[in-house]
Amino acid sequence: MKIVIANESHFKYAEVICDTIAESARVRGTGIAKRTPEYVQKRLQNGNAVIALDGDKFAGFCYIEVWGHEKFVANSGLIVHPDYRNQGLAKMIKKEIFELSRKKFPNAKIFGITTGLAVMKMNYELGYKPVTFSELTNDPEFWKGCQTCKNFDILTRTEQKMCLCTGMLYDPSLNTKEKEKEKEKVNSKTFTRLKSIKESLFLKKKTTS
Repeated sequence: MKIVIANESHFKYAEVICDTIAESARVRGTGIAKRTPEYVQKRLQNGNAVIALDGDKFAGFCYIEVWGHEKFVANSGLIVHPDYRNQGLAKMIKKEIFELSRKKFPNAKIFGITTGLAVMKMNYELGYKPVTFSELTNDPEFWKGCQTCKNFDILTRTEQKMCLCTGMLYDPSLNTKEKEKEKEKVNSKTFTRLKSIKESLFLKKKTTS
């Protein structure tokens, strides 16, 4: 099994990717924005996607969408072929596309909207936080993509404030601050421990002298 950054050589998988995404949504009974093979091929062409292959057989896929002049990016279309589910592949693909997003767009906020609990859990483990839709991109082109979802009327009635999907966001600036705080906390603990060892050695030396 290989998970690689997709390119034009993977165009032949565009149709099966779209069919697998659509069939998964139908089986789960959830709404989803429809993708066309042409749409998927553009993501393959610009290196904004990862694809999992078992030899030449399609196993999984996910792609990056860029919004608001690279202020936001979304990891979308995560799918695993039925033959490869329940093996942890989705988590591996999610991690690969997240790392690709961070590498290509280091200052962008990474977000996603989903109805799937499994995806929510994966996002949370990567550092995403649940947010309101107002904290996501206001790029009309992104929300236009929801028009093909069967729940679009809910989004429209609520003036884009809520829907059946949950919004999740990874903010690199906030995560950097949190890591610095954690680093300071660890450094403080280390210093306290070293101080304690030093004091213990000093007392031992004083006692024996």
